[in-house]
Amino acid sequence: MNRRDLLIRFANGRAPADTPNNVRRFSNGVLLTHENKQVKCYDDLIHGKQFIANFMYANCTGACPLITEKLVQVYKALKDRMGQDLFIYSFTLYPEQDDPAALKKFAQMHGALLPGWTFLTGDPYDLETIRYRLFRENHIKFDLSKGFHAAQLRVINDARNLWTHVSPNASLETILKHISYVDPAKSIEEIREENKKLQEKIDAEIKLYGYRRTV
Repeated sequence: MNRRDLLIRFANGRAPADTPNNVRRFSNGVLLTHENKQVKCYDDLIHGKQFIANFMYANCTGACPLITEKLVQVYKALKDRMGQDLFIYSFTLYPEQDDPAALKKFAQMHGALLPGWTFLTGDPYDLETIRYRLFRENHIKFDLSKGFHAAQLRVINDARNLWTHVSPNASLETILKHISYVDPAKSIEEIREENKKLQEKIDAEIKLYGYRRTV
């Protein structure tokens, strides 16, 4: 099947019948990492994993460095999970100019050359497909706006089939809260322990202030 037929099927919400559902949903295009390693988008990056995705480009002097710096803060706050059960994927908006070396240089400049964080480039068609499928807003003006997509973080847990998104301009606390919305399911014991710690915190605040602090 040629690309034209694939594009027509995709535009009409269809994919080849023998394509697994999640591959159709995300795309399984072959990409290159900042280490110049080939990976399949769904099979290698997404399948069964929880991840944060954003779009950027190496020559950006505006939002991209600021968003990357915010993601570095997120990484540090969740460093015990990064590369274990949580990953960050930064896809280039301009694969024609961002080869693996350019992405690696960008990552080094911004302190983002970290385990569990992958910068990705590849064929422009594959990157456009991934961008649409990860960030689609069902409005052609939004879907054709690269800048619109660069201003979002998508958080997905493929194993639980949960999606959310958050602005990178939000506070670190807000971003971490949104990530937690799609975290792996917790056991009853874990929930009880968390509730116990929360109650202890509430009791301590009431004892100290006479009421529970909300900010």
